[in-house]
Amino acid sequence: MTNNFGATTLAQLVARSRRLGADRTVCIWGGGNTSAKSDAIDFRGRPARILWVKGSGSDLATVSEASFTGLYLHDVLLLLERESMSDSEMVEYLAHCFYEPGRPRPSIETLLHGFLPFTHVDHTHADATNYFACAAGGETLARDCFGDRLIWIPYRRPGFGLAREVALAVRARPEAELVMLAKHGLITWGETDEECYAATQTTIAQARDYVETRIARAARSYFGGPRVTSLSHEERHGVAAQVAPVLRGLVSGEKRQILRFEDSEDVLTFASSQDAPRLTGTGAACPDHLVHTKPWPLLVEWTPGQEVATLAESLRAGVAGYVEKYRHYLQANAPQNLDPDASTPVYRAADAASDAHPRVILLPGVGMFTTGKDAVMADVSAQLYHRAIAVMRGAEACGGFISLSDAESYAVEYWPLEQYKLQLAPPEREFARHVALVTGAAGGIGSAICRRMAQDSAHIVATDIDLDGAEQLAAYVNQQYGSARAIALKMDVTSEESVGAAFEQAALAFGGIDILVNNAGLASSAPITGTSLAEWNKNLNVLATGYFLVAREGFRLMQAQGRGGNLVFVASKNALVAGKNAAAYSTAKAAEAHLARCLAEEGGQWGIRVNTVNPDAVLAGSRIWDSAWRQERAATYGVAPDQLEEVYRKRTTLGVNILPEDIAEAVAFFASPVRSIKSTGNMLNVDGGVAAAYPR
Repeated sequence: MTNNFGATTLAQLVARSRRLGADRTVCIWGGGNTSAKSDAIDFRGRPARILWVKGSGSDLATVSEASFTGLYLHDVLLLLERESMSDSEMVEYLAHCFYEPGRPRPSIETLLHGFLPFTHVDHTHADATNYFACAAGGETLARDCFGDRLIWIPYRRPGFGLAREVALAVRARPEAELVMLAKHGLITWGETDEECYAATQTTIAQARDYVETRIARAARSYFGGPRVTSLSHEERHGVAAQVAPVLRGLVSGEKRQILRFEDSEDVLTFASSQDAPRLTGTGAACPDHLVHTKPWPLLVEWTPGQEVATLAESLRAGVAGYVEKYRHYLQANAPQNLDPDASTPVYRAADAASDAHPRVILLPGVGMFTTGKDAVMADVSAQLYHRAIAVMRGAEACGGFISLSDAESYAVEYWPLEQYKLQLAPPEREFARHVALVTGAAGGIGSAICRRMAQDSAHIVATDIDLDGAEQLAAYVNQQYGSARAIALKMDVTSEESVGAAFEQAALAFGGIDILVNNAGLASSAPITGTSLAEWNKNLNVLATGYFLVAREGFRLMQAQGRGGNLVFVASKNALVAGKNAAAYSTAKAAEAHLARCLAEEGGQWGIRVNTVNPDAVLAGSRIWDSAWRQERAATYGVAPDQLEEVYRKRTTLGVNILPEDIAEAVAFFASPVRSIKSTGNMLNVDGGVAAAYPR
């Protein structure tokens, strides 16, 4: 176990790492690593020097002590005697150096930290220092900025070779204070935790001031000035909402994608600039971007002010051209040695399953879409491209932005150790990569449906006329199943405008929808002679017209996506067998059920399935059964209102009340992209085993 000094060192390392990671201009998501060395007592009871370094796959902004790996430094330093070592040999060797078993797999840059003769080391990908690292004249300007304090290392992919080269360079120049890795990042150090942090921050600030001064003196418009004029905020969002489903369908050709849209100032300035066509074809701003952004974004050819239909066609042409370019990139670079430090060549064929579609899509005058397997990963791609824009801006002032060659990019993107990080993710759950829009989401059944599908990784658009209730549900889903998993929207299903606006917001949030659960409801109980025209119309407006308006918008969006879809109607046993004193409710539910049958016929050619779940009375958690209904129904059975649940429990075959979760499970079956894939136009009664004709 570690002594007090070692424990303190690790705690300091975690705190320093989080401080660095909190500023994305200093440390990109998932990138960079930190280390510290401390004294400890090994399992034999002997003194040992331990290297603590961030493990593979973690993010500095959120690391904990469990994110770091402890290695015996003596064993690590023995590798300096070697002249070459393959990645696989290095990984296998480091597996024998663990101070505490069960820690994360060491990062590929572990040796870089271990070989340096300093107690604390930071490796970051700060925008300000990458101004130099990614510039054609970067080395000259970096030397002008930092003088003899700087060691400049030409580009080499991370691994044993780079670590040894940096270590030998530092040993030859003991007066140096920083190392800059061309096309990559910065290394700084210190003998104490605070000295190391101060060195990192001071170096970054000096680089930033130097480059910003050059930019100000140049008096040149960013990226050559505007090529097109951006649309207004309302126009941008209107255009984006219309084309989002089209784009989502296009980029989901191999794997379904979640989209994220944004139109921040830096994105608009860059996407609409004169230099954007040149810079977007240059390459990534940092090797660590590649897995999430690919080597290049797609810059769509479109002029704001043209018809949206023209933009849709440009998207189709642009995505098709990107896929062709990317596949050529795979074929051209696959037969290369991906491990230059190996003693024998290691080749890897192009991965036929690789998704060739763009991760970053720039629309001049409109904004940027990014894609990912979920909303979090789509946001990561967006964060990284913000950093790319910042680096390109600074690098252009330092002689012109440069990037990795195609061969260098491929060697990182399809590097087995990078692929290993992706393989650490658990298998995807049933509704992964799917977006479900649920109406009446704040109610008992609606909230149960949202929770059930979020449990299996669906993204949720929770809509309800009760926005507060929907927001509470979305907050619960995000807390329980991951950030950005759900959004809440106000929707009045009887308002054509409200329904249309909600679907637009869903398209902007996630790119579109795959599952639509028509669930908004109300209860109505009165004999025909006591049913007012207003009550009759209210039932038809919510349960028939409302379901029509929502289904129509769902069909339009799913057809634009071109990837099929699922509609599930939550109707009622009353749709089949009318209940006493419920003429308005039963009639509206019957109309709803028949609408679903009609849409099942209509949706077939689009791959859109439509099925119906018919619950019997669900009292638990329900908000639609008001006190008047309870009193009327209780009087029918000759019991007090608070005894009604017991009456319904006794009516079921299993002797249990029908719960919202029971309905949610039935909805999940019909919504499943696997379990009911060959089923449409069907009904499933959830009735506790009681036939529809049972006296009500």
